[in-house]
Amino acid sequence: MRAMKEISGGGDPDIPHEQPPASLAHVALPRRLPATTDSSREAMLARQQRLRQDGYDIEHIAGRGAEIEPARLAGRIEGFVGFARVPLGVAGPVRIVGAAASGDFFVPLATSEGTLVASFQHAFNAINRCGGARALCSHEQVGRAPCFEFASLAEAGEFARWLPSRLAALRETTIETSQYCRLLEARAAIVGNTVYVVFEFTTGDAAGQNMVTNAAQAVCQRVLAETPVSPRSWLVESMLSGDKRACALPFRAARGRNASAEVLLPAKQIERYWRTDAASMARAWHQAVNGAAQAGTIGLQGNVANAIAALFIACGQDAACVVEATTALTRVESTPSGDGYVSVTLPNLIVGTVGGGTYLPTARECLAMLGCVGDGKASKLAEICAVVALAGELAIVGAMASGNFASAHAASGRKALGNGGGGAA
Repeated sequence: MRAMKEISGGGDPDIPHEQPPASLAHVALPRRLPATTDSSREAMLARQQRLRQDGYDIEHIAGRGAEIEPARLAGRIEGFVGFARVPLGVAGPVRIVGAAASGDFFVPLATSEGTLVASFQHAFNAINRCGGARALCSHEQVGRAPCFEFASLAEAGEFARWLPSRLAALRETTIETSQYCRLLEARAAIVGNTVYVVFEFTTGDAAGQNMVTNAAQAVCQRVLAETPVSPRSWLVESMLSGDKRACALPFRAARGRNASAEVLLPAKQIERYWRTDAASMARAWHQAVNGAAQAGTIGLQGNVANAIAALFIACGQDAACVVEATTALTRVESTPSGDGYVSVTLPNLIVGTVGGGTYLPTARECLAMLGCVGDGKASKLAEICAVVALAGELAIVGAMASGNFASAHAASGRKALGNGGGGAA
């Protein structure tokens, strides 16, 4: 089975490199699937056939694979009765020129929101016309934040001064908990008689939520056994880590993976795909950012949650981590020549290509479609997530600038199916 159609200037495209192959932008445009807006059975079967012809295994996605044995779900779910079925569409290919992801990718998206897949397809087409989107996964770490309460401020200060001296020993303890988890650093902050500690770990190609919890528990046990001053009470997680909460901390480095994507849109392509210009897109985004600031939004982005939720559900990621991923920054600018520059940075991207729900049959097929199964592929998946988020931002900003946001949803959104339903959410 061919996992994906890779194109590169030579060498293994899965090996990160500082300068992505520039030759990728000059390769002929990839061949698309049948129109995303064709809802007929014939179109669905044609898409399936085309994907199979290109070497993708989609038997479980198409509903023809054997059901997973309930025993395999032990430890993953309780009270198991069956599966929730979410429609899955495929958009693409989209051309990515990244440090870890390089090639033309079909992107699986699980959603019940009308217009979503079509919007991504439209943006993918524009990205391809511009030579592809560049992407980079620049940093990775996952934190846990225990806290220790002492009898007095003086004791808290003594503990905070002592803890950094034990970093080497705590790293040894971390290694004993996991083959992949490694302790990077420990930062302590005093709040009255309580010391809050942020332990930052790397977790290999796993999302790492459970991994860092186990490591933090073991590290704290060693701390409690060796500390010169004993706390009155402690918690293994104080909520300072930002786990499954939107917060500003990841902008300092990363929580999970920090991934960015960018594209330069020539003026003629902006006109072709959105019937507007770069200045109008930049103006619309500036106005929207001012609105987001008034709302107290953490991060400045349009609809990153749409992209990440659909991709996470398709690929067996922890869907609750979507709230973290929305602490993103989108930039939309007009260049002096009238072209448009758009970028997205996701500093809080919790993704994995091993562990978690990645073993589920449909998730594994979706990850294989992206060439992201197994070890060494998590940074690649992060870069793909960034490009998909970028496409979503392009779609919404283009629609806002052209005045077509509402009409696009009304024309292509959810239709009434005999239940009095209305337009898209």
